[in-house]
Amino acid sequence: MRINRYLPLLLLCCFHAIGQFNPLVVKDSVPQTAWVENQYANMSLQERIGQLFMVSVASNQGKSATDRVKSLIQEQRIGGVIFLVGGPVQQAKLTNEYQAVSKVPLLIGSDAEWGMAMRLDSTYAFPWNMTLGAIQDSAIVEKVGYQIGKHAKRLGVHINFAPDLDVNNNPENPIIGNRSFGEDPKNVAQKGRAFVRGMEKAGVLSSGKHFPGHGDTATDSHKSLPIINSSVERLDSIELYPFKKTMEAGLSSIMVAHLDVPSLEPREGHPSTLSKNIVTEVLQNQMGFQGLVITDALNMKAVSQFAPEGEVELNAFLAGNDMLLMPENVLKANEKFIEAYQSGIITEERLSASVKKILMAKYKAGLYKYQAVDLENLHEDLNSIENDVVYEEAIEAAITVAKNNFSLMPIKKLDNKKIAYVHFGDDSGATFHTALNKYYKVTHIKAKDIAEYKKELAKFNLVIIGLHKDNSSPWKGYKFSKNERFWLEEISRLRTSNTILALFARPYALLDVLNFDTMDGVVVGYQNSDIAQKKVAEVIFGAIGATGKLPVSAHGEFPVGTGVDVQAIQRLGYSVPERVGMSSEMLSEVDTLVYNGLDSLMFPGAQVLIARRGKVIYNKNFGKPTYQSEHGITDESIYDLASLTKILSTLPMIMKMEEESKIALNDTFKDLIPEYADTELKDVSVLKALSHYGRLPSWIAFYLDTLTKDRKPSNEFYRQNPSEAFPYKVAEHLYLTRSYKDSIYNRIGRQSLKSNRYRYSDVGYYIFKEYIEDTYKRPINELVDEFLYRPLGLQRTTFNPLKKFPKEAIVPSEEDDYFRYQTVQGYVHDMGAAMQGGVGGHAGLFSTANEVAKIMQMYLQGGYYGGERFFNARTVKRFNTCYFCNKKVRRGVGFDKPQLEEKGPTCGCVSRKSFGHSGFTGTYTWADPDEEIVYVFLSNRTYPSATNTLLIKSGLRTRIQQAIYDSIIN
Repeated sequence: MRINRYLPLLLLCCFHAIGQFNPLVVKDSVPQTAWVENQYANMSLQERIGQLFMVSVASNQGKSATDRVKSLIQEQRIGGVIFLVGGPVQQAKLTNEYQAVSKVPLLIGSDAEWGMAMRLDSTYAFPWNMTLGAIQDSAIVEKVGYQIGKHAKRLGVHINFAPDLDVNNNPENPIIGNRSFGEDPKNVAQKGRAFVRGMEKAGVLSSGKHFPGHGDTATDSHKSLPIINSSVERLDSIELYPFKKTMEAGLSSIMVAHLDVPSLEPREGHPSTLSKNIVTEVLQNQMGFQGLVITDALNMKAVSQFAPEGEVELNAFLAGNDMLLMPENVLKANEKFIEAYQSGIITEERLSASVKKILMAKYKAGLYKYQAVDLENLHEDLNSIENDVVYEEAIEAAITVAKNNFSLMPIKKLDNKKIAYVHFGDDSGATFHTALNKYYKVTHIKAKDIAEYKKELAKFNLVIIGLHKDNSSPWKGYKFSKNERFWLEEISRLRTSNTILALFARPYALLDVLNFDTMDGVVVGYQNSDIAQKKVAEVIFGAIGATGKLPVSAHGEFPVGTGVDVQAIQRLGYSVPERVGMSSEMLSEVDTLVYNGLDSLMFPGAQVLIARRGKVIYNKNFGKPTYQSEHGITDESIYDLASLTKILSTLPMIMKMEEESKIALNDTFKDLIPEYADTELKDVSVLKALSHYGRLPSWIAFYLDTLTKDRKPSNEFYRQNPSEAFPYKVAEHLYLTRSYKDSIYNRIGRQSLKSNRYRYSDVGYYIFKEYIEDTYKRPINELVDEFLYRPLGLQRTTFNPLKKFPKEAIVPSEEDDYFRYQTVQGYVHDMGAAMQGGVGGHAGLFSTANEVAKIMQMYLQGGYYGGERFFNARTVKRFNTCYFCNKKVRRGVGFDKPQLEEKGPTCGCVSRKSFGHSGFTGTYTWADPDEEIVYVFLSNRTYPSATNTLLIKSGLRTRIQQAIYDSIIN
């Protein structure tokens, strides 16, 4: 037997009582004391002893098992119940049933370290402590604690055995690991205090565990007794430090672990739970803890084999514990306690001290005014959108960039990137890959061996490797396989590419990697949840920054505290409405409106996107490409944008040219096209044309002159196959003569000016296109792709989409029975743009809602997006100005603006600074700088016929806009 005669002296030297207040005493303590004294006075000896026991039950057990617990409540008057696995509704029903037969309300407990999902199905799992340990802002950890506390309270749980305050300084620890806030005692203490504040604020008692510290062991105390071979001095400065600091924050209880701690308990193999030296002398006398002291489960092998049934519980009580968790045999334990009381081993003073502490805890938990658990809306209350808001904020703050050579993250200059994704691990990385592809084309490479990987990856200049490990529990495996370690090293050595490793597992996985010399970037997401995968993708592409620090030492190159701060570069992120001050419930009105549109046959299908404060918070697809389609609209369905082309293609080029002094707003058409010097159009200014105040005709039906008398395409102008003389592809097997381009511009030049009032017109955009292409000697589609679309990372924004995508990817716009006589799918619907080979200044662009939103967000951010400045903010402001409002012309320079009177292009609820445009095919986009909102609506209302004007007459697009603004909370 080990003998330490100097133990009391060592304890006095090292452990300083913190003079802690009693955390169980409520603010108004007089009625609490009265209630406790009254309850105690009305109890028999057996009832008092019964209060010491908290037995376990699983809500999914059979009736015989749950009835046994009910009998213990009725006959032994036990003090509490800890629920194990099961479901929330079953647990709530059992809680109510048990409380109904208990003389003194039961203290209901649960292990819910990361939420009720630690034990129950159909409930929410919040990030593990290891993840929270990476967060630098403790207020976020407090929010997590509060949300977990709210769930516990809603379910009738009064004490949550959390937080875990173990300092996990042993990577091989089989039972703590992810449950710990990390290896730095100060960080563990800081996060523990925050978690406790949150949970106690929610009205749930906290419980720090596993005293005196279960972190530095490779043994699972569920199976055998772990040994903590640390000196008193080390224990005081490391293991005990978080407990001391968290006690100061109002920790209600402490759970004592089953550990062999030679420096504190001289008896060899004597569990700490049963050690008076540890429980009474160290915890209560030396450290001054006055809260509830609870044992870890007494049915665990580390302690249950130490003494016969009943004696383990008695020894634990005599050691100084107040409440005995999960005793193996309550009846035998009760008998032992009565014998010990009658023989004087247990004094009345000792018994009353513990029982009254338990009663004080019950009062603090609100049991003096007990109410049954309300079963109505229980599932909804436990699974609200608020959970995602808290989880998302926590994950964003935790993500840690451990290495970032060349400032590789966030990825910039997308136009020269070829990116591959390689999946490692035993869990899915589909969410990660999908999230990456929201920013740029990222190709998933699969291979059976390293030779195949090398061959395939040689085509790329950036490789992102994701290690995805099972996220279902913190105890799941986290390591690379042998093959994966080899592949990781070989891939990172490729000279043709940079490599980023994204780790969706505990940081200890990095310990097995030989070195990171050839790895350019390492980002740790900690967990493989969907939200973690999305947020790591956002860090990689710069939608959000990264400030997390490693809570443990993950490698020789990555000691504890490692973390490179990465700044966001203002790319759109993806979130939930509540994250940006909007209501999901109220936004459901958008769904209702769109479905009404579908049911009313306004359009076959649609994409609707809403972003606020730089985050897409609504992105849904409705209906089908046609009424006969078998498949539905997806995020990748490509729509004909019609006149949105004006502000998404031609206008950006004009703004660029204006900054380069290649065009001025006071330039006239004769300056742009000298041949117009002798026409009525000669003095129309760029400003007036873009403001639709240039007296130009609304549109010119050029195509009509190319039809025969029976209104079919004339052989004079069209051929079925392309040639040098007939190069302009109007539709399938329909090519227009080259000479007709001159006819278009000659006809424009012959136009007479209309009355001097507001008149929306496409005509000016023909002229702007011609001037742009003549200035740069290149087609406008190539120019805008190079200047804007590729740097923005747009993959599906293009003219003539059939050159890049299969027909099935493109939503048809009409069954044309007046010009082309075919399904218009993949060819621009606008006849004038079609006659220019699909590339018009006013129409011709195709895209998706997600990519339209990126351009609009760039405008909203004053010309900046993704680390690149496309325009000076002053330029955006200048073009987003209404210069002729005094003439009742609402338009800005290219942009549409809110109505000046009652009716107009918006709901009337937007700010005067807002801007946007609509399109003939049923498209619409609007951005509001004041509310930081971007709204995109894409449909093919022209299918099957452009004569269908129900969408326009209904005002659906602006009614949706109204619903968006009605959803703003703050």
